[in-house]
Amino acid sequence: MATQMQLAREGKLTDAMRRVAEDEHVAVETVRERVAKGTIAICANVNHVAKSNGTFQPRGVGEGLKTKVNVNIGTSSTFPEIAPELEKLDEAVRCGADAVMDLSTGDGIDESRRRIIEHSPVMVGTVPLYQATVRSIREHGAVVEMTDDDILETIEAQAKDGADFMTLHCGVTRAAIEAMRTQGRVMDIVSRGGSFIAGWMLHNEQENPLYEHYDDILDICEKYDVTISLGDGMRPGCTADATDRAQLTELITLGSLVDRAWRRGVQVMVEGPGHVPFDQIRANMQLEKRLCRNAPFYVLGPLVTDIAPGYDHITSAIGGTLAAASGADFLCYVTPAEHLALPTIEDVHTGVITARIAAHAADLVKNVPGARDWDRKMAEARKELDWNAQMELAIDPDLARQKRGARNPEDEGACSMCGDYCAVEIIHKYFDKRTCPCDD
Repeated sequence: MATQMQLAREGKLTDAMRRVAEDEHVAVETVRERVAKGTIAICANVNHVAKSNGTFQPRGVGEGLKTKVNVNIGTSSTFPEIAPELEKLDEAVRCGADAVMDLSTGDGIDESRRRIIEHSPVMVGTVPLYQATVRSIREHGAVVEMTDDDILETIEAQAKDGADFMTLHCGVTRAAIEAMRTQGRVMDIVSRGGSFIAGWMLHNEQENPLYEHYDDILDICEKYDVTISLGDGMRPGCTADATDRAQLTELITLGSLVDRAWRRGVQVMVEGPGHVPFDQIRANMQLEKRLCRNAPFYVLGPLVTDIAPGYDHITSAIGGTLAAASGADFLCYVTPAEHLALPTIEDVHTGVITARIAAHAADLVKNVPGARDWDRKMAEARKELDWNAQMELAIDPDLARQKRGARNPEDEGACSMCGDYCAVEIIHKYFDKRTCPCDD
């Protein structure tokens, strides 16, 4: 079975390419050309598509398309039940998320993943190293006893189940760890997958098996058309560590791995930093696009400050807007529970809407088709005090209706903020366009 990239290079149009083009209001040939180049990835595992009975909604990530939003869900050892995570998935999709990632580490990881994939109408990502680590601890007693086969078998199993994209920490090399050691860091490694593989490497005094077995990984991903999401295991976990040697050493390695994937016709995305001061964000985006040949860029946040637990959905939206406006293609949401706890369904709702606001604000800057039209329609509805239209156009209609209904008399034209002194009503009453000098 050929991958989307391989088919695109043969000049063939797939159903997924057509659906992406229709959804994005761009020419299907433009989508095909960019999939062939690698600047757009369509994450659509052949088995997920086959299992979905036509409900799967393919999304394109990359050049010229809407900025996409991902939601992290999954069980933990503290909360191992899958049912609440499926409810979060439903809420995420209802709020407009384009993707979910299953980060399950609780009991029954295989069952959790299969149920999420079967349940999801949007693309599903996984982090195979999480399951391989849990398996190693249970079977061998320690993370550092994990074998190469443990990792490759887990990747194969998740691909076979239908994972559309996989975060693989292939760039955490001995050189990257040495760069971190020599320069020094405040928080060392905060990526869970990055810490797992770095601990394994340091204990065993060997190179990263994900890097060493990259060709074997490409074999698996080519077979199922899994998009590789090259993980940022050395990402900064605080603003003081941003844009340091370790992060950039990893990024340079990821650029070479992008080339190797594309030579095989395997789709790839690159993951980016987590905590970055505002003034460094644009440079980080430009570095990725330059080093990774404009491959789709997937960022967590970035969070622009470290001091806002409980409000990190806001710190990430500030960074996410600038990141996407500067070239990032895919935002991983951050919830109010970030750094504090497993998110609730309410946290998921808030995180998705906040990330979508950041994505849309960037799409306005990037002139993504349809973005400015949405804002224009809202402005026109506000001018006419058309509250029904405003509610329909709102990115979170339920909250908008709740706020409007709770603090305004029924059938009142203006809002209770201005009351009798509504600027829109006043200008409607006294301003006659027909006498405006600009119409002459």
